[in-house]
Amino acid sequence: MFKKSFIISSLIVFSGLCAQTHTVVKGDNPYNISKKYGISLDELYQKNPKVKNGKLALGDVLIIGKTTGSTKTTSSKATASVQLGKIVLQPKQTIYGITKQYQISEAELRRLNPELDSHMKIGDEVVLPLANINKFGTAQNVSVKQEEVKTTPVVEEVKNEEKASGDDFYTIEEKDNYYKLTRKFNLTQKELFALNPGLEEKGLKPGDVIKIKGNTTASEVSEKGVEEKVEESKPANTYTTTSTADDYVTYTVQAGDTVFGILNKFGISLDELLSLNPNISQGLKTGMVLKIKKLDAAYSKKSGDALNVVIMLPFGFDTNDSKFRTLSLDFLTGAKLAIERNVANGQKLDIKVIDAGNEASFKNSLTQINADNTDLIIGPFFKSSVLQVLDYVKTSKIPVVAPFANSEDLYQYSNLILIETNEMVYADRIVKEVKDAYSDQKIYIVADGDKTKANYLKTNLEKELKNPNVIIVNSAADVQADKNMMTGQSAPVIAILANDNDAVAEAFANRMISLAKETPDVKAFSMYYSSIFEKKVDELSQANLVYLMDRKINTEGDFEKEILAAYKKKYCKTPSKYSVIGFDIVNDMLSRENKKGEIFKQMGKVQTQLATKFEFEKTKSGAYVNKGYRVVRLVPN
Repeated sequence: MFKKSFIISSLIVFSGLCAQTHTVVKGDNPYNISKKYGISLDELYQKNPKVKNGKLALGDVLIIGKTTGSTKTTSSKATASVQLGKIVLQPKQTIYGITKQYQISEAELRRLNPELDSHMKIGDEVVLPLANINKFGTAQNVSVKQEEVKTTPVVEEVKNEEKASGDDFYTIEEKDNYYKLTRKFNLTQKELFALNPGLEEKGLKPGDVIKIKGNTTASEVSEKGVEEKVEESKPANTYTTTSTADDYVTYTVQAGDTVFGILNKFGISLDELLSLNPNISQGLKTGMVLKIKKLDAAYSKKSGDALNVVIMLPFGFDTNDSKFRTLSLDFLTGAKLAIERNVANGQKLDIKVIDAGNEASFKNSLTQINADNTDLIIGPFFKSSVLQVLDYVKTSKIPVVAPFANSEDLYQYSNLILIETNEMVYADRIVKEVKDAYSDQKIYIVADGDKTKANYLKTNLEKELKNPNVIIVNSAADVQADKNMMTGQSAPVIAILANDNDAVAEAFANRMISLAKETPDVKAFSMYYSSIFEKKVDELSQANLVYLMDRKINTEGDFEKEILAAYKKKYCKTPSKYSVIGFDIVNDMLSRENKKGEIFKQMGKVQTQLATKFEFEKTKSGAYVNKGYRVVRLVPN
C-alpha cells in the first residue's frame, strides 16, 4: 500500500513539473517568443529568470507552458477531433480583430498558426476551427479545409505567485492614450508594447490593466476630446538605420521590400550588398537586418577631460545688426540652464559663445573656432553660415548642430546634425493620414503663396489614391461641401491646411467648424499647429481634425515642471519659444555626449526634452536628420 501511494505521489510531482518548452534559434528575442506562444513578457521572465537579464543564447531551452503551480483542466477527454478551415485575410484585419470576430483566444490562434506574425498580409490564409468560421464568418473569401486534428485538453494555469506590486500595473482610464502613458510613466511606446504583447493590435480600453514602469506619480495630462500620441511609425519615403557594434549602417527589411528597391534606396551595387549579407541569396524576409555599408570614422575627442563646446549665435554686436539679437539672447538663456544642469550632473564642459554676426560678416567669426580643440559646435542659424562652418572643419570632422537650417543639399555632410524637421516629412505624413481616411471624398488643399507644399501634397495624393479629385485653393472660404448626385444632399469632404500663417489657420478652423455642422463626417488635416486648434478643441473635434506639431510642453509632467520652475527662478519669467528651443537642443546634445566626445554613437536614442522630440535618422548621404514630431487627433466626444 505504501509503495502504491509513493508511485502516485511521484506521478503527481512529475505532472506538475512537465512544461511546454521553446528552443532558442537565430533571430529570437523575448518579445517575439512571448507573442508566438500568447504569453506575457512577465510570465516568460518568471519562468526563465535569466532571460530578464538579457542572457539569451542559441540552443537555450525556455519554459513556456505549465509550471509547478496547481492547475485545473477544462476538459476531461484526453483527445478531441477538430475540423479546420482557412480564412483569407482582408484589408485592415488584425490578430486582435480575428480573435474577437471568431471567438478564439490568441494563444489558440497562434497554436494553429505558428508563423502568424509573418503571415498577416492581405491575401494570406489563417487557419481557424471550421465551426468558428461557419458561425462567425462573413462573406469574405474562405478556403475551407476540413481536417481532423488531435488536440490535447486545454489546461488553464492557476498561478501560485506573489501578488505583483501595484506600482507595476496601471488601469486604463477614459481619455488615456499612448502619448499620455509614455510621458506619465517615463517609457517609450515600443517599451509599452513590449511589456504588453497584443496591446498594439488591441488598443487601449478603459478598465484594462496594463504593465508599466517608471514614475507613477506624475500628474495626468487631460485634454477634453483630444487624443494625442507620438507616432512611432516612420514617415513615408524614409528609412531606419542603426549603428551596430562593428559600425555598419544597417537596414531592417520591411514588408514589400525588394532587392532592387533596397539597392536603389541606398545607391549600392548588388555585389556590395551580397558581400556583406551572403544569406540574402536565399531571399528577403521581413525583419531581416541587412548591413548596408561601413560607417565613416566618427569624431572622437583628442585630449583633455572637459568637452569643448562652441555656441554660435547671431547677436550682431560687432556689426551693429540687432535683427536676431533678442532671439539669440533667448536661445542663450535656455542653453545656459541646460549647461548648468549637465555640469551639476558631473559633466565637464568648456563653453565658448561666439557672436556669429550676420550672413555677410560671418566668415570673420570662424577664426574664433580652434579646430584642434573643439568637440562640438552648436549653431550657426543660417544655412549659408552652416556651410562655411562645415568647410572650415572638414578635415577634423567636428560635429556641427544646425538648429534651424534643413534642406536636402545639406544631407551630404556626415558630421552634420539637423534639428529642424523638414516640412516634406510633415507632408508625407499628411498624405498617409488622408489615405487612411479617404473614401472617394473631394479633397481641398488650402495653399500658401508659392503653393510648393500644396503641389507636393496633390502629386503624392494622386499617386496614392484611386482617381482622387484634389483641388488647390487660396482661401479656406473656397472649401465647399460636396453634393451627392443621387440624393442632392450635401456630402462630406476632406480639407488640408498647407499654410503656416496663423490668420489663415484661424479662417481654416472656422470654416471646418461651419462645414461640420452642415455635413457630418467632414475630415480636416493640418501640416502645422496653430493656437486656435487648442482654443476650439470641442468644435474642431466634430471635424475630426488631425494636425502635426514639432514642439509642445506637457505642463503636467514632472520633468517639465522642474525645468519651468528652474527657469523662472533663474530669470524671473517663463521661457519664450526660443528659450525652450535653446534648452532642448543643448540639453539633448550634451546628454548624447560621452567623455570621448563620441556623440554619433548615441544618435539612436529617441528623447523628448522640454518641448521637442528628437528622433534622428542617418540619411543615405550621411547627415543626421531629426524626424521627431507629434500627431494630434481631435476626436468627437
